[in-house]
Amino acid sequence: MIEAPQADALIRVKNLSKVYHVGAEDVYALRNVNFEIKDGEFVAIIGASGSGKSTLMNVIGCLDQPTSGDYHLDGIHVNDLSAIQLAQIRNSKIGFIFQGFNLLARTSALENVELPMLYNRTANRGNPRAKAERALKLIGLGDRMSHVPSQLSGGQQQRVAIARALVNDPALLLADEPTGNLDSKTSLEVINVFKDLNAKGITVIIVTHEPDIAAFARRTIELRDGEILRDEVRS
Repeated sequence: MIEAPQADALIRVKNLSKVYHVGAEDVYALRNVNFEIKDGEFVAIIGASGSGKSTLMNVIGCLDQPTSGDYHLDGIHVNDLSAIQLAQIRNSKIGFIFQGFNLLARTSALENVELPMLYNRTANRGNPRAKAERALKLIGLGDRMSHVPSQLSGGQQQRVAIARALVNDPALLLADEPTGNLDSKTSLEVINVFKDLNAKGITVIIVTHEPDIAAFARRTIELRDGEILRDEVRS
């Protein structure tokens, strides 16, 4: 992996563009995007459908690579990494939380949370069961470890997904529409979990189309037509 000079930001995006070729036409999903996110920030990336926020999430999450520009994550220049190296970055540096929870239906909460450690061969896993238990207790599900997803509410399932994302001690929690399948009361409970984790020093990025959810973040990056329309930090 290509190491950057000592970074003062967890994420550094410089002149980032993503172009899709549709027939003879070039369609820009992202156009010359620039920003930095420091360790410990809580950031919401927002925008309407087609704004580029999903493309940006995929690039930040090392699920896709930019057409041009530079992306550094935790001091690593991501652009030219191989597929195997990108997978290593995803497993070791990023904890993903998705709208659909993506839990194994016949597997207990504890076993669901243990799964990422089976795929992260580079981590010092110690005792996987103990780490999974600790992650579930951290998000308030210490008494639901043996329950399968069908025995849990939607909010509890999302908490399991958050614990699973935390278990490898990632540099970044990246959540894609994490409250999209939840009612307003449960959404508030889940977003408060993110706030509590951020208060403990964990970097959180939420991608959402919901302004009321974005309002809980300390910083909002709004995209329109692949460009940054607004980058606002709340006091």
